[in-house]
Amino acid sequence: MKKAFFLDRDGVINEEVSYLHEPDKTVLLPKVAEAVKLIHSLGFLAIVVTNQSGVARGYYPESDVHLVHLRLQSILLKNSPESVIDAWYCCCHHPEISGECSCRKPHPGMLLQAAEDFDIDLSRSFMIGDRMSDLNAGKNAGCLQSCLVLSGYGRNELSKAETAGFPAAQDLLGAVKILAKHGKNL
Repeated sequence: MKKAFFLDRDGVINEEVSYLHEPDKTVLLPKVAEAVKLIHSLGFLAIVVTNQSGVARGYYPESDVHLVHLRLQSILLKNSPESVIDAWYCCCHHPEISGECSCRKPHPGMLLQAAEDFDIDLSRSFMIGDRMSDLNAGKNAGCLQSCLVLSGYGRNELSKAETAGFPAAQDLLGAVKILAKHGKNL
């Protein structure tokens, strides 16, 4: 079975922009390409799992979300083929609008679907995000560990993450390095 690093999108791999749906406003955060290369060199997949309730709210169509992903992938590919994301999963629901779903983080649905699609052992995998809902999605899916990044909304979530026993890092690269220590013998 394979293993993966599951990554939130906004505030983790790209700059936090409320309801980002315009590719030209997409800015990759520093060290992300290096982090994804490291993930791959460690033998893990890099999979993005992102809540995008702007679709359910009617702010933009789901096709705009995919255009942002294509833009991010293009930026990463310019860096090197080893820095591209292996798969993108998106929850376009909002409980107050489209009803409850199993994929909106902190529910583990996107991670469970990726595990099924790619034959991933979740107990040998990790989750990285900038919100408690991200970290808890990893926990709820049975990931070995989740880590908070202080980019995006992370600084506001730090005390909650520490109280819950989740490690924290300045950025995605730092989080990958922290979690790689947990996964050395996987």
